[in-house]
Amino acid sequence: MDIIRALATELGIKTGQAEAAVKLIDEGNTIPFISRYRKEATGALNDEVLRALYDRLHYLRNLEEKKEQVLSSIEEQGKLTDELREKILAAQTLVAVDDLYRPYRPKRRTRAIIAKEKGLEPLANILMLQMTKKTMLEEATAYIDAEKEVATAEEALAGAMDIVAEAISDEAEYRQYIRKLTMQKGMLVSEAKEETAESVYEMYYHFSEGLAKLAGHRILAVNRGEKEKILTVKVEAPKEDILRYLEKKTILNENPNTTPVLKEVIEDSYKRLIGPAIEREVRNELTEKAEDGAIKVFGKNLEQLLMQPPITGQTVLGWDPAFRTGCKLAVVDPTGKVLDTVVIYPTAPQNKVTEAMAVLKKLIAKYNITLISVGNGTASRESEQVIVKLLKEIPQPVQYIIVNEAGASVYSASKLATEEFPSFDVGQRSAASIARRLQDPLAELVKIDPKSIGVGQYQHDMNQKKLGETLEGVVEDCVNKVGVDLNTASASLLEYISGISKPIAKNIVAHREANGRFTSRRQLLKVAKLGPKAYEQCAGFMRIQGGDNPLDATSVHPESYESAEKLLTSLGYSMEDLAKGGLKGISGKIKNKKVLAAELGVGELTLDDIIKELEKPARDPREDMPKPILRSDVMEMEDLTPGMILKGTVRNVIDFGAFVDIGVHQDGLVHISQICDRYIKHPLEAVSVGDIVDVQVISVDVKKKRIALTMKVAK
Repeated sequence: MDIIRALATELGIKTGQAEAAVKLIDEGNTIPFISRYRKEATGALNDEVLRALYDRLHYLRNLEEKKEQVLSSIEEQGKLTDELREKILAAQTLVAVDDLYRPYRPKRRTRAIIAKEKGLEPLANILMLQMTKKTMLEEATAYIDAEKEVATAEEALAGAMDIVAEAISDEAEYRQYIRKLTMQKGMLVSEAKEETAESVYEMYYHFSEGLAKLAGHRILAVNRGEKEKILTVKVEAPKEDILRYLEKKTILNENPNTTPVLKEVIEDSYKRLIGPAIEREVRNELTEKAEDGAIKVFGKNLEQLLMQPPITGQTVLGWDPAFRTGCKLAVVDPTGKVLDTVVIYPTAPQNKVTEAMAVLKKLIAKYNITLISVGNGTASRESEQVIVKLLKEIPQPVQYIIVNEAGASVYSASKLATEEFPSFDVGQRSAASIARRLQDPLAELVKIDPKSIGVGQYQHDMNQKKLGETLEGVVEDCVNKVGVDLNTASASLLEYISGISKPIAKNIVAHREANGRFTSRRQLLKVAKLGPKAYEQCAGFMRIQGGDNPLDATSVHPESYESAEKLLTSLGYSMEDLAKGGLKGISGKIKNKKVLAAELGVGELTLDDIIKELEKPARDPREDMPKPILRSDVMEMEDLTPGMILKGTVRNVIDFGAFVDIGVHQDGLVHISQICDRYIKHPLEAVSVGDIVDVQVISVDVKKKRIALTMKVAK
């Protein structure tokens, strides 16, 4: 197989782009580095395409390796023909290779193998002549042999039938056709083992849907119900169609006046061997596709969450709500430093609201707190009521926001949190995290396992390795898009930078603590274990404010410094001018970009990036994202009425809709049919996590805590 050509065709890119990307990957370059600093080579392939290419490259190389193993095994058996070799080499999937290898794969002692050991293979060949059962039994008498444990003609015939059944089962062409037919016409059926009212699996108690149109979230839901032993699940294949196909392929000249034993063999082969195997394969394929879809959605949601704009320049009060143990508070200054922590008890059972209000008023006045970040967990509603009452009594202009605290408890109990806040308890650490994830969501959320952030569906039911790798890639892409301040970034943030491993990230922090702040990117080469290759990969994503070279504060790569300096000189600027701020409008001074790029010794795409950085150094791409909604009043679910129009924040996007926070402690569901007036296959086509949207209330069920919303709001 020509892997490069296959990649280009699958991804819809040029062969040269695929070839260049593969070469760069094989040389040890990271996806963020290739995407940002090797645009000329790849034709500006973005992170998403490059990661898809990387995954497919890995799969196709595994496929080629598998083919070599299979060919070698069959050749050792002396059974490799030219025709079989061509079929194996032409196979496009691992499943297709397995189908072709099946007859030659070493097997456990099957019924067919035992029958062959008894010398019944010649009888099996006679069976293929399609004789009647009576005739076959007459033939079988010749194979009765006490030494081989063949006591009767019936036993001999049964053994011959097993041999033929396995031969039919091993035929690659048959299996491929049956698998395809099952996917086209088969049904997934689930039944409840025991029906209980108001179960989340209620809709799957008597469920049946065609495999061809089965939605991914239904597959994952049914799988979970089966795993929890609530549902029984099976695939109903088009059995009659399959048997007719096998008879047509196997019975060459059917005589309507006889009943060939072969028909019985065919049915046994399908029922005992082919059917169960195909059902497993089909369900595995469905699950894999459903997981891939869910992982893609999770990744997109995570990206949107991580890329939410930071709220800068404000002192934030992080509030981790609770009942019995009290609400933990942490005051965090604009740089993320924790100034103070305290515990108050305004909620049940203590209900010390007056005392709590007094503490809050003192904190706000002492630290000039302008924003309160409240976790959305237990006692969040009660905490919000206290906050709203407080805001009405104080003169200072303070606002609050409910933040998704998913993963805060995981972080607060982690080794990382213990190292960061050794004298804090888990509640204090959680409160600090809740405040910081508002100040800089990316810097704080990277400390948490992406799977614990809570913006997916069925994440605990899918391939954890694949999910983990995908989400790690999303975090890596986000961190490198934004870049990090080399003198303030934590080890948790640095380890996601291109070319930086966990040990090197810790070494960077240790070097910074031992030698003081970095004043030049070149000083990274003095960090233990950070060699020239790692420096090449990471340098462009590291920022140094107020350093020796103003270009160190930009995303211009050190390999392009000479070109950038020449560009500044040719346009009449100096490095001092750049240090004062962005050089707006310089792109308008360039007459012939192609000629200039050649003079500077860079490609046009790289020149474009340099110009953008010089005009607006280290621009934060998160600036373009919608800002979070800050509140100063509280609303209850009981306050909602059908027809009410509200502004909300998209908290999660799933296959069948989007959950929107409208400020009542229960996210409302906008079903996919209510997202927009045009047809969309998936909600992500129209909405993303973090979007600020206008919604209208359709219905409210207080008892079941369900809110139905629509985004089809008249403008």
